[in-house]
Amino acid sequence: MNNQEIAKKVIDALGGRENVNSVAHCATRLRVMVKDEGKINKEVIENLEKVQGAFFNSGQYQIIFGTGTVNKMYDEVVALGLPTSSKDDMKAEAAKQGNWFQRAIRTFGDVFVPIIPVIVATGLFMGVRGLLTALGMTLPADVTTYTQILTDTAFIILPGLVVWSTFRVFGGNPAVGIVLGMMLVSGSLPNAWAVASGGEVTAMNFFGFIPVVGLQGSVLPAFIIGVVGAKFEKAVRKVVPDVIDLLVTPFVTLLIMSILGLFVIGPVFHVVENYILIGTKAILGLPFGLGGFLIGGVHQLIVVSGVHHIFNLLEVQLLAADHANPFNAIITAAMTAQGAATVAVGVKTKNPKLKTLAFPAALSAFLGITEPAIFGVNLRFRKPFFLSLIAGAIGGGLASILGLAGTGNGITIIPGTMLYVGNGQLAQYLLMVAVSFALGFALTYMFGYEDEEEVATEAATERLVQEETTGNIPATLQNETLVTPIVGDVVALADVNDPVFSSGAMGQGIAVKPSQGVVYAPADAEVSIAFPTGHAFGLKTTDGAEVLIHVGIDTVSMNGEGFEAKVAQGDKVKAGDVLGTFDSNKIAAAGLDDTTMVIVTNTADYASVAPVATGSVAKGDAVIEVKI
Repeated sequence: MNNQEIAKKVIDALGGRENVNSVAHCATRLRVMVKDEGKINKEVIENLEKVQGAFFNSGQYQIIFGTGTVNKMYDEVVALGLPTSSKDDMKAEAAKQGNWFQRAIRTFGDVFVPIIPVIVATGLFMGVRGLLTALGMTLPADVTTYTQILTDTAFIILPGLVVWSTFRVFGGNPAVGIVLGMMLVSGSLPNAWAVASGGEVTAMNFFGFIPVVGLQGSVLPAFIIGVVGAKFEKAVRKVVPDVIDLLVTPFVTLLIMSILGLFVIGPVFHVVENYILIGTKAILGLPFGLGGFLIGGVHQLIVVSGVHHIFNLLEVQLLAADHANPFNAIITAAMTAQGAATVAVGVKTKNPKLKTLAFPAALSAFLGITEPAIFGVNLRFRKPFFLSLIAGAIGGGLASILGLAGTGNGITIIPGTMLYVGNGQLAQYLLMVAVSFALGFALTYMFGYEDEEEVATEAATERLVQEETTGNIPATLQNETLVTPIVGDVVALADVNDPVFSSGAMGQGIAVKPSQGVVYAPADAEVSIAFPTGHAFGLKTTDGAEVLIHVGIDTVSMNGEGFEAKVAQGDKVKAGDVLGTFDSNKIAAAGLDDTTMVIVTNTADYASVAPVATGSVAKGDAVIEVKI
């Protein structure tokens, strides 16, 4: 099945183009905003070729195709008429979805995800320094100072990073945000860590009664200051005249927010942050590894719910306070178990499609991204997912018992090894990973997956896909001759000024420079696609050829101006029936080319697809022969 055929079936299973508000894509997933989730035939989509999984989250139906493939599938569904939007537009729309808690967690994720890379780098620097020390190397004093710069700077200026990112997310000026954040850790203030150590450095008493220290390493106070500051800046900007906005708005924002941050928000939420940190450490410190058992068992469930970004806040707090992150090892155990369960399915199954899906999904999990494994394999068969939760719980409990704590966050399993190289815990880390993998694999292989059931259901699923997306089982292909849908002069497809068509990527055929603005049916057929813009039609002939007629190049941008469709999807037509009309003058006025492409999109199903016309063609003239 080629990409265009898959795209057609995706659109049909989504409930048709009329059920889609917009489509975008990221590195691995097609992200579709739908009007009615109930109209999605999820079973059909999940069993389509090249689909590695699908799920509904954050107001989007996300179809996992994998890196590279998703770009091609996006181009195909857009070419078939799905409306597009940018990822930022889609994120804004998705932000309106879900309850208040889900929206709040997504906001945490938006704020902290851009900061994670520097925390990861800092953790790796700590690992390298620890490794050198473990090897018995004595570093010169200046080199030691340099390594401290590498490992400490991110945490010293952490409030500045958090306020900057929060301003960015909430619509404030990020430059104002980072300056405000750096004010919270000004060298003129007593260092928070020095005050906490109980030495000679003490808090400053402003106005004789307000104790103030720097907020080095603080996360929650900086986040709250960022939220309030961004909203305050936007409010100020609304009332300040444009002519003095550049001068007044930053001045007022920094003045008021520095006062609130240092004297009100900072002290209050620093206390709240300490209580959160104490509570987090209490859970992680439960006896017999119970904290790790609990978190390891539920972490991947939280991933499915889409609110796992809450861990970003907690991990950054732990790293800022202790330069150690026990969450990382526990999360690693949970993710390892998911990947291992997927490997077990891939090893046990005799289904070649499932094998080609399972092993890349497992590799993705071991590199730190478990969604393809979860949604593409484990949740699809249910038992592997829930058995891997058990394995993850046991692995997480072992991580707690061993006292594992990484020097950073954001990387796990294979890349995460670097977070344990220099802290003397590499052997324990590898043991925990091995136990989690062995349990996830063994439980799934023995109890979680029966290949016979999958083999038995695969054929039934394929029939279901065909019936749901086409309405019938495709007929056996026959030789046939297509007549021209356009009156005009034949143009070689290779000469068309559009690489998608001229390259033959969509199939073989011809092009016609129109002399009349009428589109005719090239054979007895069923209309499989009738674009609402009227610029293109897809037909499936009674002998099995799938034909795309595309009037003009880039004419979708005209939004139907100058086009009129005479048929609708599902209509039966005879050769020569009128499919639609168009105005070449309006196409020219829009600066576009009206050359019309006639493509056999299932060219790969035939031994030969050959043009048989040259020069001018009139209604009823043969233009393409297809032979099996």
